[in-house]
Amino acid sequence: MNTNTRTNVALLSFSLVVVTLGFGMIIPIFPFYIEKLGASGRDMGLLIATAALFEFLFAPLWGSISDRTGRKPILMIGMVGYGLSSLLFGLSTRLWMLYASRALSGLLSSATAATAMAYIGDSTSEEDRGSGIGMLGAAMGLGLIVGPGLGGWLGAASLATPFFASAGLALIALVLIFFLLPESLPAETRTGGKVRTVQLTALWRALFSPIGILLALLFLVSFGLTNFESVFGLYAAEELGYGPDRVGMILVVVGVASTLGKATLIGPLTRRWGEAVIIKASTLASSAGFLVLLLAHSYPTILLATGIFILSKTFLRTALLSLASRRTTRQQGIVMGLGNSFINLGRIVGPIWAGFIFDVNLNYPYLSGAAIMFVGFLTSLAWVSQGDPNNMTTNRED
Repeated sequence: MNTNTRTNVALLSFSLVVVTLGFGMIIPIFPFYIEKLGASGRDMGLLIATAALFEFLFAPLWGSISDRTGRKPILMIGMVGYGLSSLLFGLSTRLWMLYASRALSGLLSSATAATAMAYIGDSTSEEDRGSGIGMLGAAMGLGLIVGPGLGGWLGAASLATPFFASAGLALIALVLIFFLLPESLPAETRTGGKVRTVQLTALWRALFSPIGILLALLFLVSFGLTNFESVFGLYAAEELGYGPDRVGMILVVVGVASTLGKATLIGPLTRRWGEAVIIKASTLASSAGFLVLLLAHSYPTILLATGIFILSKTFLRTALLSLASRRTTRQQGIVMGLGNSFINLGRIVGPIWAGFIFDVNLNYPYLSGAAIMFVGFLTSLAWVSQGDPNNMTTNRED
């Protein structure tokens, strides 16, 4: 990788650090901020789902637009959208303003990550592409690790401060992209085809393919795990009496456990046991993890229980995507796109469910999460096999 390419990858990495750092900073103070405006668990779930819905709908659109217009303008749109949505959230004095901010975030900032990956594809050789994508992944992981602790610390003084800090970082990233990042897609290589949007019929058909049961499990896993992620801050505040600083440190543990699991454990465990065993063990561990989280009430035990729970989540999602990629004749990009679509669908439906039942009883999201993951465990026992892919689908022709 030459010096110019390294510089460009570093700029892209910084941009993704800004987005994920800002996202991480906001998470621990999000529940306290919306409660200040009179929001409930239902609103918390709907606010999280709003951004996920717009991201699900518009991320493919931005990717195809960047094929027509070039990568740099779309990257800049993403950073502008992220900065404006953070600023609007920090200035919000009414609940509808929070919803508008989340919609704007999903609509515009969804342009950033996919376009950054496409930029790497344009500007690196095949042998350097893996390391370039790895640097972007590491940047996103760094933001998610550092962000919650920083957000909890900043939010202890003023709940709006992390949002303004995120907007300021987005402005810095926008200036750097504008002045220093060259366009990676020459005008003569840009496509003039149709702008792609979400293909719901393709998602439905995929459920009846040999990897259909794995895609359904990805949705189920994402749906179940957002029962933890979407209401944890509210649960910690109301049940445990924690403030933004403690919630932030718990979420730092989440980021560290997830990153270490991906980097050091999932590979050796998969080679030793295979994806199918990892899927079965992780769904059972995730189900039990919800119950353990309900029983943990001291700060050290919550940190420990959260770390173990997140490890099982990390193993599960990675193993499902890996097994799907090995059990299909489709192009790998299509398989990963389908997997991420079903994960995103779970991120839309899960928070809505968790928010509504949290208002009924604050333990219900964890209890329902345990039940959902246990259903996933039973499904994996019945239909997930390391061997013949026909053993992994109930929709084959008899």
